[in-house]
Amino acid sequence: MAASEPTPTPELAKHLTRIAGLAQPSPIVTIPAGLFLLGSKRVDGDAYGKWTQFDDTELPQQQVWLDAYEIDREEVSLGEYLSYLQKKKLFPATELQKLIWHVITVHFVSDQTLTRWPALYVTWAEAQSLCTAKRARLPTEAEWEKAARGSEGNLYPWGEAAPTSTFAMFGQHHVHEIPILAAVDSHDEGKSPYGLHHMAGNVAEWVQDWFGFDYYAYMPERNPPGPTAGRYKGVRGGSWKSKRVMLRSATRGGATPDQRSATVGFRCARSSASPLP
Repeated sequence: MAASEPTPTPELAKHLTRIAGLAQPSPIVTIPAGLFLLGSKRVDGDAYGKWTQFDDTELPQQQVWLDAYEIDREEVSLGEYLSYLQKKKLFPATELQKLIWHVITVHFVSDQTLTRWPALYVTWAEAQSLCTAKRARLPTEAEWEKAARGSEGNLYPWGEAAPTSTFAMFGQHHVHEIPILAAVDSHDEGKSPYGLHHMAGNVAEWVQDWFGFDYYAYMPERNPPGPTAGRYKGVRGGSWKSKRVMLRSATRGGATPDQRSATVGFRCARSSASPLP
């Protein structure tokens, strides 16, 4: 998302404009204030066996208070992302231009389908910039996890059942590493307790926080903001390429902020004006 990105060819530019023109912003969901169960405890690994491997970054499990906030029901779509770039007179990243042209000309994917794909090949700063333009921001890691698992600490967004293709887009493989994605408003059976789509699979999602390996050991009990510095930004939720073990709502990960990936997108959140209890 910079002046250094190549100018799209005239034919590709027509498709980018059509995809952007079909954009539909995500509905917004309000997450109520209150406690929720964050993280994992060691017995999870014993109770659910090989599908629920975890590491010490998820420890200790604890009750955390979050004030009310709002979050997008869906991942930011490719259409919305391209619309934002066009308004800013910016070009998509080279990787994204190549992908869109490839799937249109080789796999005959329509503009109508592409506009509902999740945004991808987006750096952390670019994701934050789009959210800021919507008078929003990326969710904190704690906000993301509560929105994914609910107040009772579901193992997965949909509950305790093992992941299947009914619930999430995951475990996909393409010999040429072409993303295999689902529409951002699909997979109703896999919605979180608050009705959010694709909190597991499809694309993993940037969050606001720096990734702190031991942050859970000293985080505040109310509205944890994440570490003040770090090397990686948090990434949550697993992707179309992930194995089952990566789809748990407590699974944590990170990436360098300038990384562009076919497996990472984002959604936006907003602080609520709701008063404290």
